[in-house]
Amino acid sequence: MNHSQEWAPQAIQAEVDALKHKPGALLPILHALQDRFGFIPEAAVPIIAEALNQTRAEVHGVISFYHHFRTTPPGRHVVQICRAEACQAVGARQLEAHAKTRLGVDYHQTTGDREITLEAVYCLGNCACGPSIRVDDSVRGRVTPEAFDALLDELQTRPLEIIA
Repeated sequence: MNHSQEWAPQAIQAEVDALKHKPGALLPILHALQDRFGFIPEAAVPIIAEALNQTRAEVHGVISFYHHFRTTPPGRHVVQICRAEACQAVGARQLEAHAKTRLGVDYHQTTGDREITLEAVYCLGNCACGPSIRVDDSVRGRVTPEAFDALLDELQTRPLEIIA
């Protein structure tokens, strides 16, 4: 996952200005900010509220309602474990417990080295191959604790991407 662009009020304003005239602009704006920066900076809330003639509480309420949105920078990689019923029926709870122990974090937390953020997701559309996880933008199915460990080892040995 690469959200290399640092946020700045001007960058937030540019995203808001580009989308504020769309019907139902709040969600597209929030998605654009998270896509650009990896999270929605707290400083974005008053800018969005003013542009859309909403209260800060309304904007914050939408951000906090949807599990997808983050208000803190994620780790270099984001690991999401599916918690939908189909995945739970085939071992997602055990995988979840293993992942939390292995990483030393709970959901919506990032490892101390800022490498991995662990998140819950409520369906990846990969029900026939559960338990499923998404690592950055890649969905993987039939993930066992051993496969999870191998995946983490691979992530931690992969060299950093250099963007020219």
